[in-house]
Amino acid sequence: MLHDATLLPELIALSAQRDPHAVALTYQQQSLRYGELHDAVTRFASGLMDLGLQRGERVAIYLEKRFETVIASFGAPAAGGVFVPLNPLLKPEQVAYILRDCNVRVLVTSPERLALLAPVLAACHDLHQVVVLDSDPPLPAVAGLSISRWSELLAAPVRTGHRVIDTDMLAILYTSGSTGKPKGVVLSHRNMVAGAKSVASYLENRPGDTLLAALPLSFDAGFSQLTTAFHAGARVVLLNYLLPRDVLKALEREKVTGLTAVPPLYIQLSQLEWTAGITEHLRYFANTGGRMPGETLAALRARLPKTQPFLMYGLTEAFRSTYLPPAEVERRPDSIGKAIPNAEILVLRDDGTPCAANEPGELVHRGALVGMGYWNDAEKTAERYKPLPVHAPGREAGLVLPELAVFSGDTVRMDEEGFLYFVGRRDEMMKTSGYRVSPTEVEEILYETKLVGECVAFGVEHATLGQVIQVIATPPPGGTLDAATLLVECRARMPAYMVPAGIDVRQGPLPRNPNGKIDRKSLTTEWGASK
Repeated sequence: MLHDATLLPELIALSAQRDPHAVALTYQQQSLRYGELHDAVTRFASGLMDLGLQRGERVAIYLEKRFETVIASFGAPAAGGVFVPLNPLLKPEQVAYILRDCNVRVLVTSPERLALLAPVLAACHDLHQVVVLDSDPPLPAVAGLSISRWSELLAAPVRTGHRVIDTDMLAILYTSGSTGKPKGVVLSHRNMVAGAKSVASYLENRPGDTLLAALPLSFDAGFSQLTTAFHAGARVVLLNYLLPRDVLKALEREKVTGLTAVPPLYIQLSQLEWTAGITEHLRYFANTGGRMPGETLAALRARLPKTQPFLMYGLTEAFRSTYLPPAEVERRPDSIGKAIPNAEILVLRDDGTPCAANEPGELVHRGALVGMGYWNDAEKTAERYKPLPVHAPGREAGLVLPELAVFSGDTVRMDEEGFLYFVGRRDEMMKTSGYRVSPTEVEEILYETKLVGECVAFGVEHATLGQVIQVIATPPPGGTLDAATLLVECRARMPAYMVPAGIDVRQGPLPRNPNGKIDRKSLTTEWGASK
């Protein structure tokens, strides 16, 4: 009998042990109880073992939010594998890049999505098996791949998964890097389980809670809705919403007690009419993925007088770092709060010494939530995951083994009472609609169209989306460039959040900096001054 969870699937097993009849998941008009969810996770894991999945092999999941997405996410690690959640908005080429990058062995998807992926899967040399959700049409054939139905996998004889421990690899979450392609953040069982316990403790999650999963499960904060709820024995409502009003309808219909979302969604929600009764059952709303505008926070609090606001800051590399207790929101609404339980947040100078009160420095996260680095990328890992300086708080000179911490790249300051305030980002990442987008990732796709000669992408502040993406581009040599035609190509090749809001066509070449690179900074400044 389990007494405490150390591995991710044990969050479900423990709640099933306590109350197998409690509802764990709701999707559309269907519900799964904890006992049923635990059984499905066990059977999915057995099916993967029957396919020959080895310890640590990757299982990618390319689905919208639904029961099977959750079952596969917990079932893969129950077999001893590693799950790789893919944002359902990604295009086939982006999916194929991730499948190749982390050598995915098994892909779980739908027949419709498999049909879209079929042309790119031949290049994914480590992919051997595809598990397709049940449907009436015959299974599509893809050369070189063995394809199984979901129901067939779950019918395999029950088998015990590979033995793993809490420091083993659990998941690879892909996030945009400051240069080029997405990078895979590797998280352990300990990272996710410790994070679930920490967040559930300060949000005071309990069995009677209903959490709305509005964020993508490929986001750390989105997946956290599952882990915190399952740790507490609460219910999660899975929602693939089309319009912000769908979120309000779900809050009311399902009597949701906890909502976590990104600022752009909260901005849209704050502009809608809320049913007065929602605040009677919505115990808290939590913010992640960027700073909540003061006007939006005030509007939400006016509509939800009985609902507690939690303002949070986190990064995929360390899951969640800080939160501002609701009691402090009135006094310091622009603060990102203090460290979450079982984490320590330091503000350090470039030489590794602690900053004085209100002195800007880099936010550094230490503790059980620090991830395992970036998949197959030693250089980027060394930039972000560094040994703590010997005399940093919590480190004594006599300790021989180094302790790795996450150096966030974000500049913050800490006041005399220990509350943290976000100052700015040290890199050129763009933040739009709650997504972190790499400028060079956008530029690479633009170059792939062969419609541009040179291009540069940068973020422009936007009242509701945080930032929008602006592009400056030149025609290809000897050709012309039509912005409308390029936008059509962008919409075909990019997720909606990555599509540029504007394309400024110029004759080349674009200006260079002393290193010979396109001078993004001067172009950004020049473009802003012209508006």
